[in-house]
Amino acid sequence: MPRISRQLFLAAAAILAGVLLWVAAPRVLRRLAFFRVRQLELVGIRHLEPDAVIEALRLRPNASVFDDADVLTTRVRGLRGVADARVVRRLPGALKVIVREVEPVALVPGGQGLTVVDGEGRALPFDPARTGVDVPVTATADTQIIGLLARIRAVDPALFQDIVSAKSWARHDAVLEVGVRRVLVARDAGPDVIEAVVQVTQDLAARGRPYAELDARYAGQVIVRRRPSA
Repeated sequence: MPRISRQLFLAAAAILAGVLLWVAAPRVLRRLAFFRVRQLELVGIRHLEPDAVIEALRLRPNASVFDDADVLTTRVRGLRGVADARVVRRLPGALKVIVREVEPVALVPGGQGLTVVDGEGRALPFDPARTGVDVPVTATADTQIIGLLARIRAVDPALFQDIVSAKSWARHDAVLEVGVRRVLVARDAGPDVIEAVVQVTQDLAARGRPYAELDARYAGQVIVRRRPSA
């Protein structure tokens, strides 16, 4: 064989051998007791029950770190309250489960106490009494009010953190209790209105001006009141 052809043949053979080894190795290694899962590391869990995440993995009694990580990842991603997840091998006998939880937006009162909901009003399996979920309380499960809170959190997390409660006000508006003050906005208020409220509060704080209420229901303006309206 010409020298170049022989080199190409050997290179192709090496690549093929590598591919076969890559495919076959996990099947062989997962049979070894040395690589059985003996430890789970959960990362990113704040509100979910750790046992619920472990149960979602559905690990076999003799599970190996070389079991299909994509399958395990899909199982965790299917757990209610999980926005995203990833399962990583840590040799020789550990799995690292990295979870990004769905962000809670509000606490909604119900027959069995407060329920944690996301930005679309869907109930989350978080126990506020156990994990201390710190989000505003809404009077009802009003998806418009909850959606407004979700937009505020996206635009200015600091303002969102200061909101104690939110409820309907008149027909199309909402009232936000922000500490000892309150803010009136339309329930469909967009980022521009929220940013205007933030700018006004920062300006008032910088100048040391007291106020009781901000009214941002009117286009292009935020009305500052020393006393809350009726």
